[in-house]
Amino acid sequence: MTTPPFFIGVDVGGTNIKLGLVDDEGRTLAYSKIPTDEPSGPSSAMRRVAAELRAMLAEVGMTMSDVASIGLATPGTMDIDKGLMLEAHNLPHWFNFPIRHTLEEETGAPVVLSNDANAAAFGEYWLGSGREFKSMVLLTLGTGVGGGIIVNDSLVEGDHSFGSELGHIIIDYNDDARAIPTGQRGHLEAYASGTAIVKRTQEALEAGEKSSLTVRMKSGEKLTPLMVAEEAERGDELSLLIVMETAKYVGIGAVSLMHTIDPGAVVLGGAVNFGGADAPLGTMFIERVREEVRRRAFPVPAKKTAIRFASLGADAGYLGACGLARQSYLRDHQAPVTS
Repeated sequence: MTTPPFFIGVDVGGTNIKLGLVDDEGRTLAYSKIPTDEPSGPSSAMRRVAAELRAMLAEVGMTMSDVASIGLATPGTMDIDKGLMLEAHNLPHWFNFPIRHTLEEETGAPVVLSNDANAAAFGEYWLGSGREFKSMVLLTLGTGVGGGIIVNDSLVEGDHSFGSELGHIIIDYNDDARAIPTGQRGHLEAYASGTAIVKRTQEALEAGEKSSLTVRMKSGEKLTPLMVAEEAERGDELSLLIVMETAKYVGIGAVSLMHTIDPGAVVLGGAVNFGGADAPLGTMFIERVREEVRRRAFPVPAKKTAIRFASLGADAGYLGACGLARQSYLRDHQAPVTS
């Protein structure tokens, strides 16, 4: 049983582009994935996306005319009003490109453009860990730190398409604070990203801290956040310290967002989740985040704001893109949006 109208989500990543078709209830009816092939550029990619969408729709007995709207999620900076991708560090050949208009021309369907982290946040809000709340913050912990903010069904994108850049809130004001690759200091990303975990661990080892990580690195393994997590699970003191310090930094960032937005939930997503809710280390990590929130936040938000892991995994991007396309379609057709 499916419920029309139908929506497509396109989630552009540095390696692959994920494509999904959902109905009005958010049920996935079809899914596909194609290589991004970044050097070929965005024009080629949008042609291949359109061709794959037609093939995907045909498999379920549908055509593009059955699709109400398409949501397109892309990384990097953008001008959402103009439908432009401006610059994305993982897509160096994709800059100043009219990506929304191009996909509209290739498919003949209306396209709603969003930042990929914002789309993932909306996915969790619509169908995932934030679905019971009116407002939600998503922090995505990966190579960098991203996120998204939804308040009363509305995604916070800002006047300059730069809203919800949550990895770049300031948690350290000192002039010698840790820096992100662009040189700005004190950002959450410089402390809590996967890249930051590796850097902080490497500094500790170079300072003479003892760790089982050293044995693995001497055998030729590359230091990664996963290795830190594995050794923390095995009882390595330095690795566990790094994980718990990361939780502290996330908690500090969460409190700033809670005091600014007062969301119903702060949801933690991304690959750097230390196993998530089903792993002992993940449970320790998120409880340390909650502890920092309780220590620093005002009593009411500290008590009432849910702190939980994301639940949609890698599907959050395309599902959120579908949700944003649905929201735009229903708004244009003057139908109530339910979350």
